[in-house]
Amino acid sequence: MKIYEELQARGLIAQVTDEPQIRELINHGGAKFYIGFDPTADSLHVGHFMALCLMKRLQMAGNKPVVLLGGGTGFIGDPSGRTDMRTMMNAETIQHNCDCFKKQMERFIEFGEDKAIVVNNADWLLDLKYVELLRDVGACFSVNNMLRAECYKQRMEKGLSFFEFNYMIMQAYDFLHLHNNYGCNMQFGGDDQWSNMLAGTDLIRRKTGEDAYAMTITLLMNSEGNKMGKTAKGAVWLDPAKTSPFEFYQYWRNIDDADVMKCLRMLTFIPAEELDEMEKWGGDRINEKKEVLAYDLTNLVHGEEEARKAKEVSRALFSGVGDDSNMPTTILPESDIPDQGIYVHELMTACKIASGKGEARRLIQQGGVSIDGKKVDSVQWMVGKKQLVEGIKIRKGKKVFHKVKME
Repeated sequence: MKIYEELQARGLIAQVTDEPQIRELINHGGAKFYIGFDPTADSLHVGHFMALCLMKRLQMAGNKPVVLLGGGTGFIGDPSGRTDMRTMMNAETIQHNCDCFKKQMERFIEFGEDKAIVVNNADWLLDLKYVELLRDVGACFSVNNMLRAECYKQRMEKGLSFFEFNYMIMQAYDFLHLHNNYGCNMQFGGDDQWSNMLAGTDLIRRKTGEDAYAMTITLLMNSEGNKMGKTAKGAVWLDPAKTSPFEFYQYWRNIDDADVMKCLRMLTFIPAEELDEMEKWGGDRINEKKEVLAYDLTNLVHGEEEARKAKEVSRALFSGVGDDSNMPTTILPESDIPDQGIYVHELMTACKIASGKGEARRLIQQGGVSIDGKKVDSVQWMVGKKQLVEGIKIRKGKKVFHKVKME
């Protein structure tokens, strides 16, 4: 099976501009393609995971990736999928985030001479002259067509700033610049980027008379139609300092049964034949499938050792035996604990296993919290300093475990 057919079989392809040409290019290693990443945070997250895995697959098939960091477009912010304007960032924050992205990407993509390259659109966008851009590029865009784009339509009711309205033009100009200066003939991105990507292929044809292509990848959605990659604590990050390898493992270990095979096909590099066999497994082996998924993805992001430790801790917690030394742990200074002790709902908030005291109280009232195996049956339940010196284990629901100690 060639790479294009494999992408189809795994359910990764959403839309393409010119299927025969794209199939020919990537099946024969002829694509020099780019994917853009706007540095909106100091870490990549699960939402970027599909794009990183796609770049890795295509590079393994002989195609050449160009990673485009949005040091320039990051000053504007992509309005796609947003109901409000993104928070503006300064130049130092954007550069720091770009540096963090590059380091994390090295686990997925091989950079170097005649391999993948990284470019930053700040190098050309920030030097553009406004009137020249309007004459040379703005004249190629129809406002009527732009307003029909899904990324803008959903913002019209609440208001769309002219600032953000320029984002499509900037992204299209990126494609033109990469085509002219780096030989990029293809752009890949999430399915919510389709309008922006079409604007790029159209601009290249208008300005150069040459063809360029676009392909969107399926957004990672759960069986309920919601984007995957969020927890009660927020995004699932690839940076171990923001989402620990154990928490990352547990996220995939605990996804809905209906989503397991889809994630195995779309995100892992397990051969299609093996996945076809796994699909035949009975329902009594669903936890085995989840372990395979969680281990494989944790290994890909954090390495084999962290994946092994996360798997061992997960098994220990659910069986009640084994080593729990790698369980997520919060160390609280003694000065943070009143002499009389601390309420469990306050402790949960301090450890960030609840978004606030209100959520923690609700969980306790619903019987969803235990300390060292004992159900917390009152919001007045307190934990004393002596207990915290020895260390306690908080369990939230069936799947979230956390150790707390005081020093």
